[in-house]
Amino acid sequence: MSHDGELLRVEGIRKAFPGVVALDGVDFDLRAGEVHVLLGENGAGKSTLIKMLSGAHQPDAGRILVDGAEVRVHGAQDAERLGIATIYQEFNLVPDLTVAENVFLGRQPRRYGLIDRKKMEADAAELLARVGVDVSPRARCRELGIARLQMVEIAKALSLHARVLVMDEPTAVLTSGEVDKLFSLVRALREDGVGIVFITHHLEEIAALGDRVSVIRDGRSVGQVPASTPEDELVRLMVGRSIEQQYPRERTDVAGDDAPLLRVRGLTREGVFHGVDFEVRAGEVVGVAGLVGAGRTEVARAVFGADPYDAGSVEVAGRPLPKHDVYAAMTAGIGLVPEDRKGQGLVLDASVADNLGLVTLRSATRAGLVDRAGQRAAAERIAAQLGVRMAGLHQHVRTLSGGNQQKVVIGKWLLAKARVLILDEPTRGIDVGAKVEIYQLVNELTAAGHAVLMISSDLPEVLGMSDRVLVMAQGRLAGELAAEDATQDAVMALAVSTTTALDRAAAERHDTAPEGDDEKGASRGDH
Repeated sequence: MSHDGELLRVEGIRKAFPGVVALDGVDFDLRAGEVHVLLGENGAGKSTLIKMLSGAHQPDAGRILVDGAEVRVHGAQDAERLGIATIYQEFNLVPDLTVAENVFLGRQPRRYGLIDRKKMEADAAELLARVGVDVSPRARCRELGIARLQMVEIAKALSLHARVLVMDEPTAVLTSGEVDKLFSLVRALREDGVGIVFITHHLEEIAALGDRVSVIRDGRSVGQVPASTPEDELVRLMVGRSIEQQYPRERTDVAGDDAPLLRVRGLTREGVFHGVDFEVRAGEVVGVAGLVGAGRTEVARAVFGADPYDAGSVEVAGRPLPKHDVYAAMTAGIGLVPEDRKGQGLVLDASVADNLGLVTLRSATRAGLVDRAGQRAAAERIAAQLGVRMAGLHQHVRTLSGGNQQKVVIGKWLLAKARVLILDEPTRGIDVGAKVEIYQLVNELTAAGHAVLMISSDLPEVLGMSDRVLVMAQGRLAGELAAEDATQDAVMALAVSTTTALDRAAAERHDTAPEGDDEKGASRGDH
């Protein structure tokens, strides 16, 4: 018997994989015309649950009901027939097909037995307008940025006329303006009676959009609460403990006279960044803030040797590094945790052990043979030190949660004994509990004398974890703030600096530099 307005219900769902129980007795229900938020840490079981709704996995026990009737969802076609559409965090688009071809893949309109391309493109254009994205139906998906691909995925889901729409982290790659458009669309769908399962790590989105919240912890249902529930209570339900301090930075005593571990002078790449100067000392976390497109990631990649630069210098412990030489940077002790951990930081189909040993593979090889026993022992030590949650070192990294994947990326640099660690968006797509674990790891690194350069678009994170904050704007260093002076307003004022203001600030830094030290710039690190 269906509950009033209930579209979907799962009862007592259990699912186990070799070495791990992903779900154990989970209950969940969805009503027509509501946004039901599914909340939990990475690895809590959210993805496994939505893969059951889409037919990618089959439950070992329990049942799924649609309109009060028990159903079996054996694949995407079954889900589509039942009115269930899923937008995954990992895009399910074919890069070399057009937007219209992707939206209607396998369901192209036909006329006289042939694909009616004109109708397909017109229908796709209508859907794209509905989601508020300005993109041609004829554009190939490989030509689009991540944010536009996300909106194409949403348009594809709308083309199914679904009554149940599952959205897995849909705002993770969107700007604030694009998020506003998405929220307007979700509210319109809710008014049309669509039931929406919404997964997010951004707690502030819950009260803005949700009606109810179901929390999963360690594969079990732990509670259902209104979307108006305070954030600290939601965190307590998610992680099983209260997090009193969201950014637990433990600052070390950094002597102002100590020589910097990393010194960057006048770094310039035509049209990308210009005249960038900064230093990072042992025991320091130097945050880098700025708007998207300010050049933060590009500078980090140039320092690491991944990308070339036209002028300037990079020194580690006083020794200059050759340009565009990743191996030289690694040998000198620089490690980079990239923004795109899955695309650039990991080999997804390799094991945890293999990924942890990637950087040290060369040094562990003698006469063409790898010291596998030594590599494995080191991997076991680092995995235990970082608390990587896994079935074992043999587990494929692809199957780990986002927080545990990030620990593996950082772990390979710890194995390589990197003295300078560049963290680019270190907690993007990671839940609250795992974020705190990453921050504690940063504390351990600086306490042990490592230097950390942390780039983040999460301004509270930069303010909460940095000893100094560098702000970039339009490819230049707009200014530096000591921790006690760094506020959101102060950072944003620098982040939106005009080119004229940047030129004036650079001239002032040059004029006030100590005699004989003109090139030191603003980032002296003596706060």
